[in-house]
Amino acid sequence: MSTPSPDGAGHDGVSRADIVVVACAEAFRGDGEIFASGMGTIPMLGARLARASFEPDLLVSDGEAFFVANDLEVGGTDKLVEGWIPFRSVFDTLWGGRRHVMMGATQIDAHGNTNIANIGPWDRPKAQLLGVRGGPGNTVNHATSFWIPRHSARVFVPKVDMVSGVGTDRAADIGGWIAAHHHLARVVTNLAVLDLGGPDGRLRLLSVHPGVSVSDVEENTGFELVIGPDTPETRLPTDHEMAILDRLDPSGLRLSEVPV
Repeated sequence: MSTPSPDGAGHDGVSRADIVVVACAEAFRGDGEIFASGMGTIPMLGARLARASFEPDLLVSDGEAFFVANDLEVGGTDKLVEGWIPFRSVFDTLWGGRRHVMMGATQIDAHGNTNIANIGPWDRPKAQLLGVRGGPGNTVNHATSFWIPRHSARVFVPKVDMVSGVGTDRAADIGGWIAAHHHLARVVTNLAVLDLGGPDGRLRLLSVHPGVSVSDVEENTGFELVIGPDTPETRLPTDHEMAILDRLDPSGLRLSEVPV
């Protein structure tokens, strides 16, 4: 397969969207038999791709109330049910730590503190967002990753306006059980892949997508990232993974979610 061009499409039909779905799938590698929960099209495809390829013990849902055993396409109804996971049961799985969610973030700082609640001061916000929702419970109970479709300095900020999801610095300050079990796994964006493996639990650049430079990522981040001497390119999908993706997303919904 050829390297994608900067406009997102490779000579062999590999798009930036395909690459980020594979990067999201990689966040679930090694998880084993847990609930892989993707919030949104790209994370959902990542979880389903991981289960269909290299992580077969993952449990994935139809997004409603069932675990499914087949490679269910996005929006599909031809499902092979293997379990019951109504909303109330999600919390039992969450509190038990048997879940890895990939969710979004409106703001994220250098230690992975995230905000999905409001922009601006709490008492007089410029914009009201979702509210903290499941952010606190997710980030202190089980593995949490993030999908950021637009990597910019407005998202990657020095300080979030409100902490909806707990970062590495706050988890360390709390200590005890939370510090021991806190795990922010990956941050995947339209430009790069990052984790929280830098000194003091800071965001570290793992790879840049083909057509993106390290400078591009730095210019679109509002704080200093941990960057090694040689940053590789994010890997391309294999032919096998592309075939699975085409089954999971025959309408190409992933292509409309990744701006380049």
